[in-house]
Amino acid sequence: MWLMYLLSYMDRTNIGNAKVAGMTDDLRMDSNDYSVSLVVFFITYVLFEAKVQTYEQLIALRVVVGILEAGFAPGILLILSSWYKKAEQSKRFAVYISAAVLSGAFGGIIAGAITEGLEGVHGLRGWRWLFIIEGAATIGWALVAGFILPDFPANTKKFDTREKELAISRLEADEHYTRSEDGPHISSLEAMKQALFSWRVWIHIGGYMVIVGSSTLSYFYPTLVEGLGYTSHMAQYMVVPIYAVAFVCVAITGYFSDQYPAQRGLIITGWLVVAIICAIVVCVVYDFTARYALLVIMAAGLWSSNGLALSYASSAFANMPQETRAVSLALVNALGNLAQIYGAYLFPASDAPKYLLGFGVIAGMAAFGVATYIAAYVLLRK
Repeated sequence: MWLMYLLSYMDRTNIGNAKVAGMTDDLRMDSNDYSVSLVVFFITYVLFEAKVQTYEQLIALRVVVGILEAGFAPGILLILSSWYKKAEQSKRFAVYISAAVLSGAFGGIIAGAITEGLEGVHGLRGWRWLFIIEGAATIGWALVAGFILPDFPANTKKFDTREKELAISRLEADEHYTRSEDGPHISSLEAMKQALFSWRVWIHIGGYMVIVGSSTLSYFYPTLVEGLGYTSHMAQYMVVPIYAVAFVCVAITGYFSDQYPAQRGLIITGWLVVAIICAIVVCVVYDFTARYALLVIMAAGLWSSNGLALSYASSAFANMPQETRAVSLALVNALGNLAQIYGAYLFPASDAPKYLLGFGVIAGMAAFGVATYIAAYVLLRK
């Protein structure tokens, strides 16, 4: 699952690397066109991006990418939440999110090597080779993962009857709703109704929308770093430290959050406060080195909040029927990602190099997130 998500996230964010490698010039795109190419992915997925010759083709194929990825994250979230106790989930979700973080780091290194090393090979620009190679890796692993990915504890074919009973009993002891293979089911309509009328679902949707909307920043890392004075190829490599620091913070946050599961809401709040401070300071400090350092810290806060927010939601939904939990997690993920629509327009080229609009909005949204997660912390403790 980790490698699946790493490749998946690399596929969706490599457009940022392609942008600084010359894609927007080749396709005659401005900053607004680039934002639209991000938005259509969030609303609906790259199958043949390397064959793109025009802006219109890019938009059409990003739509295909969005459609094909739509069910991936909710399915992975449900599987993870169905195997581990509440006090075990933060570490697992941190591992899950770390795949996205490392894909950004590896993506920067790989993108820099591919776009520079394969520029002009067989008449193709380097950014086209980027889509070809990373897309082929994803397809290859997808074929393998279909045979090794486990199902749920009650119906997995990899466990015998005794092992299934043990897996189910440890979850039930944790007040985690689970079901035997022949247990009762509820309809999809009833599951949707229960999820939509649960205040726990909506409070987590609100909080996650803030985090994911602000995390759209990751699609602009290469652009923001290039704006600090680096060449396009060097900008690809300078993105790597941003993700490296975020990876360490995600791992530490996941570990300590499982040690203190009742404090998850406050830990998320703490990271969002860090993001607010960085976003405000970066608006008034114009030294390139200082802005880069603030970008690193802000990214660490947002990524650490992301994984923890998912485990927090999963734990809050633990006593729901499996069908309702599936719908609830899907709603949190789907509506959270919908927030990336506004995030795609936060860093227009006309606002370079300070990007006051983007960082100002992130500060404001993170403040809303602080209020949301404090409310969740108070209400879920009752």
